[in-house]
Amino acid sequence: QVQLVESGGGVVQPGGSLRLSCAASGGVFTAYTMAWYRQAPGKQRERVATITGGGTTTYKNSLKGRFFISRDNAKNAVYLQMDSLQPEDTAVYYCNADSSALVRSVWGQGTQVTVSS
Repeated sequence: QVQLVESGGGVVQPGGSLRLSCAASGGVFTAYTMAWYRQAPGKQRERVATITGGGTTTYKNSLKGRFFISRDNAKNAVYLQMDSLQPEDTAVYYCNADSSALVRSVWGQGTQVTVSS
Protein backbone atom coordinates (compact mmCIF):
# COMPACT_ATOMS: atom_id res chain seq x y z
CA GLN A 1 0.00 0.00 0.00
CA VAL A 2 1.37 3.37 -0.98
CA GLN A 3 2.07 5.94 1.70
CA LEU A 4 2.43 9.67 1.02
CA VAL A 5 4.29 12.38 2.91
CA GLU A 6 4.00 16.03 1.89
CA SER A 7 6.50 18.76 2.65
CA GLY A 8 7.33 22.30 1.61
CA GLY A 9 4.44 24.25 3.05
CA GLY A 10 4.91 27.46 4.97
CA VAL A 11 4.14 31.15 5.14
CA VAL A 12 4.77 33.28 2.06
CA GLN A 13 3.96 36.83 1.11
CA PRO A 14 1.51 37.59 -1.70
CA GLY A 15 3.26 37.27 -5.03
CA GLY A 16 5.71 34.73 -3.68
CA SER A 17 6.32 31.13 -4.65
CA LEU A 18 6.42 27.77 -2.94
CA ARG A 19 7.24 24.29 -4.10
CA LEU A 20 5.46 21.41 -2.42
CA SER A 21 6.84 17.90 -2.49
CA CYS A 22 5.17 14.57 -1.93
CA ALA A 23 7.26 11.47 -1.32
CA ALA A 24 5.62 8.13 -2.03
CA SER A 25 6.64 4.78 -0.61
CA GLY A 26 5.22 1.35 -1.33
CA GLY A 27 3.43 0.21 -4.44
CA VAL A 28 4.44 0.86 -8.02
CA PHE A 29 4.70 4.63 -8.32
CA THR A 30 4.30 4.81 -12.07
CA ALA A 31 0.95 3.03 -11.78
CA TYR A 32 -0.54 5.90 -9.82
CA THR A 33 -2.18 9.01 -11.07
CA MET A 34 -0.98 11.59 -8.59
CA ALA A 35 -2.86 14.70 -7.63
CA TRP A 36 -2.73 17.73 -5.40
CA TYR A 37 -5.84 18.91 -3.60
CA ARG A 38 -6.37 21.77 -1.23
CA GLN A 39 -8.84 22.64 1.47
CA ALA A 40 -9.29 26.16 2.75
CA PRO A 41 -10.95 26.84 6.12
CA GLY A 42 -14.69 26.40 5.86
CA LYS A 43 -14.52 25.17 2.28
CA GLN A 44 -14.68 21.82 0.56
CA ARG A 45 -11.54 20.08 -0.59
CA GLU A 46 -10.86 20.83 -4.24
CA ARG A 47 -8.58 19.27 -6.81
CA VAL A 48 -5.72 21.51 -7.88
CA ALA A 49 -3.86 19.40 -10.43
CA THR A 50 -3.27 15.82 -11.55
CA ILE A 51 -0.49 14.00 -13.36
CA THR A 52 -0.59 10.49 -14.77
CA GLY A 53 2.27 8.02 -14.64
CA GLY A 54 3.11 9.03 -18.20
CA GLY A 55 3.16 12.73 -17.35
CA THR A 56 -0.18 13.97 -18.67
CA THR A 57 -1.36 16.86 -16.56
CA THR A 58 -4.65 18.58 -15.78
CA TYR A 59 -5.29 21.71 -13.76
CA LYS A 60 -8.11 23.54 -12.06
CA ASN A 61 -8.90 26.17 -14.67
CA SER A 62 -8.43 29.17 -12.41
CA LEU A 63 -4.91 28.01 -11.46
CA LYS A 64 -3.54 27.43 -14.93
CA GLY A 65 -0.40 29.44 -15.50
CA ARG A 66 0.39 29.81 -11.80
CA PHE A 67 0.53 26.23 -10.53
CA PHE A 68 2.60 23.48 -12.12
CA ILE A 69 2.55 19.80 -11.23
CA SER A 70 5.42 17.46 -12.03
CA ARG A 71 6.70 14.07 -10.98
CA ASP A 72 10.00 12.27 -10.80
CA ASN A 73 9.31 8.58 -11.18
CA ALA A 74 12.90 7.69 -10.31
CA LYS A 75 12.48 9.40 -6.94
CA ASN A 76 8.85 8.35 -6.35
CA ALA A 77 7.96 11.99 -5.89
CA VAL A 78 5.44 14.51 -7.14
CA TYR A 79 5.76 18.25 -6.88
CA LEU A 80 3.57 21.33 -7.03
CA GLN A 81 5.24 24.58 -8.01
CA MET A 82 3.06 27.50 -6.98
CA ASP A 83 3.83 30.97 -8.29
CA SER A 84 2.25 34.39 -7.80
CA LEU A 85 0.58 33.15 -4.64
CA GLN A 86 -2.41 35.05 -3.33
CA PRO A 87 -4.15 35.04 0.05
CA GLU A 88 -6.96 32.96 -1.45
CA ASP A 89 -4.42 30.19 -2.05
CA THR A 90 -4.15 29.73 1.71
CA ALA A 91 -5.16 26.15 2.48
CA VAL A 92 -3.96 22.76 3.57
CA TYR A 93 -2.55 21.04 0.50
CA TYR A 94 -2.90 17.29 0.18
CA CYS A 95 -1.16 14.77 -2.04
CA ASN A 96 -3.28 11.95 -3.44
CA ALA A 97 -2.51 8.70 -5.23
CA ASP A 98 -5.10 6.77 -7.21
CA SER A 99 -5.22 3.78 -9.50
CA SER A 100 -7.64 1.08 -10.54
CA ALA A 101 -5.75 -1.31 -8.24
CA LEU A 102 -6.67 0.67 -5.14
CA VAL A 103 -9.94 0.15 -3.28
CA ARG A 104 -9.81 3.83 -2.44
CA SER A 105 -7.33 6.55 -3.20
CA VAL A 106 -4.58 7.29 -0.70
CA TRP A 107 -4.04 10.65 0.97
CA GLY A 108 -1.08 12.28 2.63
CA GLN A 109 -1.37 14.13 5.91
CA GLY A 110 -1.38 17.55 4.30
CA THR A 111 0.87 20.57 4.46
CA GLN A 112 -0.24 24.08 5.39
CA VAL A 113 0.29 26.94 2.97
CA THR A 114 -0.41 30.42 4.26
CA VAL A 115 -0.19 33.46 2.01
CA SER A 116 -0.11 36.60 4.08
CA SER A 117 1.68 39.92 4.31
